[in-house]
Amino acid sequence: MGALLWLLIPLFSGLAAGVWAWGTGRRTPSLPDHDTWEDLDHYQRLRRVLSTDEHTTMA
Repeated sequence: MGALLWLLIPLFSGLAAGVWAWGTGRRTPSLPDHDTWEDLDHYQRLRRVLSTDEHTTMA
């Protein structure tokens, strides 16, 4: 009987996760973001700004 009680832990965890997802409005997950070129351009602009001499020297 004690071993069966351990099965309640994943059951209640799953139920709690389902209630949390329902409560936060995540009933249907959205599709992943496939706009990798825009992300790459944003990353390269950020690297370019952070690597300029103005931001790397101490005033």
